[in-house]
Amino acid sequence: MAWDQQFENLLRECLPFLGPDEELTPDTSLRDAGLDSLGTVELLGSLESAYDVRFVDEALSLDTFATPAVLWATLTKMSEAATT
Repeated sequence: MAWDQQFENLLRECLPFLGPDEELTPDTSLRDAGLDSLGTVELLGSLESAYDVRFVDEALSLDTFATPAVLWATLTKMSEAATT
């Protein structure tokens, strides 16, 4: 699953335990990489602003923010819904 550079940049800003040279893989545990509750809120706001979407209540779960793959899939789904 390929995401765009903007998504990776925003995500990396909220992952203090992921080094700049470490690969961000689709199944990287965001919690293990340092995403905490404050980081999740910041990331949520950044993604909503950058992609002009609003996370629906069903998407506001720990599962959504578990890995980059799940988060990108959720974001993509919401972006597609916003344009239809």
